[in-house]
Amino acid sequence: MTERQKRPAYRDAADRLRDAIERGDYAPGAQLPTDSAMAEAFETNRSSIGQAVRLLISEGLAVRRGRSTYVARIVHKILRDTTARYVRARREEGAARGAFAAEINRLGMTPASQVTVSRVLPPAHVAELLGVEPGVSAVVSRARRMLADDTPVQIATSYLPVDIAGGTQLEEEDTGPGGTKSRLADLGYAQAQITETIDVRSPDPEEAAALDLTEDQRVYEVTHTARTEEGRAVEVAVHVMPTHLWTLKYTWDLGSTN
Repeated sequence: MTERQKRPAYRDAADRLRDAIERGDYAPGAQLPTDSAMAEAFETNRSSIGQAVRLLISEGLAVRRGRSTYVARIVHKILRDTTARYVRARREEGAARGAFAAEINRLGMTPASQVTVSRVLPPAHVAELLGVEPGVSAVVSRARRMLADDTPVQIATSYLPVDIAGGTQLEEEDTGPGGTKSRLADLGYAQAQITETIDVRSPDPEEAAALDLTEDQRVYEVTHTARTEEGRAVEVAVHVMPTHLWTLKYTWDLGSTN
């Protein structure tokens, strides 16, 4: 028996369907054929097709609506080039409202953000990073649900010190070209050092609802801390991003350290 013959039939069906989607045989958002039709086309049974479709749903390539299955509206991953995205010229390209909007514009999609600005008591770990007293000191919160071509692809909350952001454009929904980081620079708090920590986890119920996720899908949680040349933390942003929609890229110059 060959390795291919040992392989579960649904895996082969999933591979063939995945390849068809990635080739563009089924366009983003298109309805897939019925399980019966695909079973006949792939010379397998409906049970294997059902398992294959469930696998592709977990990978984010397909979605179930009612009794029908559709190709996901975003098939190819969004590249988050963390090294380039914080260069001012890149995040202001085309008058984009920040790094996210510039990334989505470059992919030929339309970015949008649903923004809620408020003053809140930050989570304890954010308060510690910002150097404010947990449970006592409020900060400016910019919570965003971010979309590409009407598909939710990220939720992110930026926390900013009140003595910097209070009463400025940073407390308005539209922060202007370049977004938060450009406005901080204009205020004399240019970000000179960035630290990001990344975890992979299951989404909580609110995150799953906001991002249209199933319970077996996963998200990146990226905690972004930005400091000035003087070492002051001026922004902590917590990004929650479906792993099936994003590729994270980091580049750095080791110089003479090697």
